Amino acid sequence: MDVMLKDAFAQRRALKVISGLNNFDVENVLAVARAAEAGGATFVDIAADADLIRLVREAISLPICVSAVEADKLAEAIAAGADLVEIGNFDAFYAQGRRFEAAEVLALTKETRALLPHVTLSVTVPHILALDEQVALAEALVAAGADIIQTEGGTSSRPVSAGALGLIEKAAPTLAAAHAISRAVDVPVMCASGLSDVTAPMAIAAGAMGIGVGSAVNKLNDPLAMVAAVRQLVEALASTAVKVEA
Repeated sequence: MDVMLKDAFAQRRALKVISGLNNFDVENVLAVARAAEAGGATFVDIAADADLIRLVREAISLPICVSAVEADKLAEAIAAGADLVEIGNFDAFYAQGRRFEAAEVLALTKETRALLPHVTLSVTVPHILALDEQVALAEALVAAGADIIQTEGGTSSRPVSAGALGLIEKAAPTLAAAHAISRAVDVPVMCASGLSDVTAPMAIAAGAMGIGVGSAVNKLNDPLAMVAAVRQLVEALASTAVKVEA
């Protein structure tokens, strides 16, 4: 794992900014990547597309993670210059009725690890599984070679309240998963999906060593607003790190 990534996880302040597994809009992806770097994020997560990887590599110096649900695509992305890979993000598929069960995710992890034995591998645990099944899968994924476990759940939550309470309701599934899984595995847990600067500190308190954020940044239309959103998240994590150390 990249030294910068290791340090960020060790300090429990890793921030991954996600442009989207199915986002091939070059202008938007580059805006997200540049905002991630300008705002102080740790790394970016983009679609597994060779041309996109090369363009982002030219634009920023942050580590590039690529997301896909096919092992060969992840291997091709590494060949194109990506630094690490993510099996996920499954949120992009749920609206299409596509489910990812434990056996499929585990098999894909084993296949990817066989193709990429020395590449940092992050794997998302599907939130459609019951919490105890998520924990069991996470343990199996680590045994199969996963270096990072990522949680999700934002697409399944149905917040009914406005303001901060609504943001907490939105993040509840992924926070619960981070709490349970972080106590069962000895690799970094990244809490993602449905998070904001309000709930980022809660993710760390729950046991995560970093967070992943997508729509809170990539849905914004203004590059300056993107940078501001990333900085808010960085500051939220920094304040949490100070409290943890204290």
